[in-house]
Amino acid sequence: MELFEVIIEGSGRHLHVTRETLDTLFGKGFELVPKKDLSQPGQYASEQKVDLAGPKGTIKGVTIVGPCRPYNQVELSMADARPLGIDPPIRLSGDLAGSAPVKLVGPAGEVDLTEGAIIAKRHLHVSAEDGEKYGIKDKDMVLLKVGGERGLTFDECQARVGTTHATYVHLDYDEVNAIAGVTKATVVKK
Repeated sequence: MELFEVIIEGSGRHLHVTRETLDTLFGKGFELVPKKDLSQPGQYASEQKVDLAGPKGTIKGVTIVGPCRPYNQVELSMADARPLGIDPPIRLSGDLAGSAPVKLVGPAGEVDLTEGAIIAKRHLHVSAEDGEKYGIKDKDMVLLKVGGERGLTFDECQARVGTTHATYVHLDYDEVNAIAGVTKATVVKK
């Protein structure tokens, strides 16, 4: 049963940090400077960037998404993880137990995360209103049907329903590149 059409957003590499980590990376009391509002209410890409270091290499200039969170989290694609030499699990945001270690390098200091690097599981943010309207509950699994010449179906897309969400699909850039420029998908309830 097809339910509705949703905008696909590519989620590039980025990180979320705690207040303490921000202080270590940029100096005590430093505040993130918003550069661009994101689709999820209250979230923004900041002007601040850090380098990620792994056993095999470094990725320079990775954006911090604000505001600060109660945990540190680095979101990568599989293609990003290889040059770092790390093997992050595919997880939903916040599910960090046993995730991959990575070093954060800022202008004022470094933080060695013993865990925190993940490949974000594809997910559908759903506003509480849209969840009610379409009968989608938090943690429901849905299919995403992408049409066009390079059409495909993404299975195992987890719904994240809540009052702080706006309705958008988040796929990492490896997945977005597979659909070559398509910007919308149809949500199908399993």
